[in-house]
Amino acid sequence: MTSVFDPTTLGPVRLRNRIIKAATFEGRTPDALVTDDLIEYHRAPAAGGVAMTTVAYCAVTPGGRTDRHQIWMRPDAVPGLQRLTDAVHAEGAAVSAQIGHAGPVANAASNRAPALSPSRILSPLSMRMTHKPDAADLRDVVRAHADAAGFAESAGFDAVEIHCGHNYLASSFLSPLLNHRRDEYGGSLVNRARLAREITRAVRDRVGDRLAVTVKLGMEDGVSLGLQIDESLQVARWIQDDDAADALELTAGSSLLNPMYLFRGDAPRRSFAKAFPPPMGWAMRLAGPFLREYPYREAFLLDLARQFRHELSMPLILLGGITTTETMELAMDEGFEYVAMARALLRQPDLINRLQAERTTRSLCTHCNECMPTIYSRTHCILAADTASAR
Repeated sequence: MTSVFDPTTLGPVRLRNRIIKAATFEGRTPDALVTDDLIEYHRAPAAGGVAMTTVAYCAVTPGGRTDRHQIWMRPDAVPGLQRLTDAVHAEGAAVSAQIGHAGPVANAASNRAPALSPSRILSPLSMRMTHKPDAADLRDVVRAHADAAGFAESAGFDAVEIHCGHNYLASSFLSPLLNHRRDEYGGSLVNRARLAREITRAVRDRVGDRLAVTVKLGMEDGVSLGLQIDESLQVARWIQDDDAADALELTAGSSLLNPMYLFRGDAPRRSFAKAFPPPMGWAMRLAGPFLREYPYREAFLLDLARQFRHELSMPLILLGGITTTETMELAMDEGFEYVAMARALLRQPDLINRLQAERTTRSLCTHCNECMPTIYSRTHCILAADTASAR
């Protein structure tokens, strides 16, 4: 029987166990460059036992950021990223850069650059119309992903994760709700999947077998007329056949239309409202349909992910509600090669060491999701902060 604590490999990367810290927007780069605070954010779970930590949302262009404070991959960013990878490696863990273009989730007003989407829509973030890129623009986007992967390699990363979920740019092209194009990037599923496949191939061609390449793929958007599982299964088969990725991390939900479909548990509407100035804050108080509430349960994406495990032979990373040794062992028993976790590690960065020392250890995460609104200032668990301040 495979144990989640057994060493393994991910492409060319040796991992000390099968547990990955998933990408979670850190909110710790006010000048769009690495800070000591960001380094500590990733060093702590590395010291706490994860096999690999993932630096979130390393945008491939300035306009591909969710806002102007986010890191974008360029020569100026490399020295700071090198300090980060060195710190993680010193703790015995590997480190991955999540590269992507936010597309319609980008805040054009903050970035002072148009947000891209497959078809023109009114962005709820900036209240501006998005820009519909032509084929030449999309070739630039593909090239920018390859360049970002090259910067990641220069900075000492062991892996790159390509963001093809949550209705970020590549994911928005997959969505029949958002993609109404009539060119080679719209219409049929093979056309809607073209951008994601071109990006993945370009990244692999740039880094070869020197870095692991993973793809974060949405299984379904959780939105009527959005991407559904039958189509995402076919996209996954194509990615497998293209032989350009070492693993798929399976996710769900839409940051643009239904974010809580991924973040099961409480929907902290009041805290979100406080995180935004008027009038956006007022709107968030009324955002019941947007911030829907889904009950939390362990391994809440497993039922969807099983369908991918049955259809695919390539390695898969199970995400969503992974907090106990029992859940991790269940994932191993069902044939998943790796598990990924995020919120529980905000609460306890050393949770993996605790689980390995005592399998009955229980996470202190309450799934209140009050960490979510903190991404606009400095991502943290408010319960952990309250505990620290009370000492």
